[in-house]
Amino acid sequence: MSEQQKQVAKAAAFIAGGAVIGAGLGLLFAPQTGVETRRTISRYARKAQAQTNRWGRAVKSGVEEVLNRKSEKEKGCEEERPQLLAMMN
Repeated sequence: MSEQQKQVAKAAAFIAGGAVIGAGLGLLFAPQTGVETRRTISRYARKAQAQTNRWGRAVKSGVEEVLNRKSEKEKGCEEERPQLLAMMN
């Protein structure tokens, strides 16, 4: 991964983290009863978990696709492929 891609990924992670924290604080300070707030947080957590699972599957399939593409100079790294696949599972 190039340095620019790392910076973009880092910025995206900070933005996503800020959004999650902001949403959580917004829920905590909302003028609702405790039961309503907990229910809202629970729904939000389930949606966030589902989205995270979708992103994880997308990343995993992208990595597998890249690993499956072989050029002549990449064939020397074939012994590392099972280790990378094991790390993703």
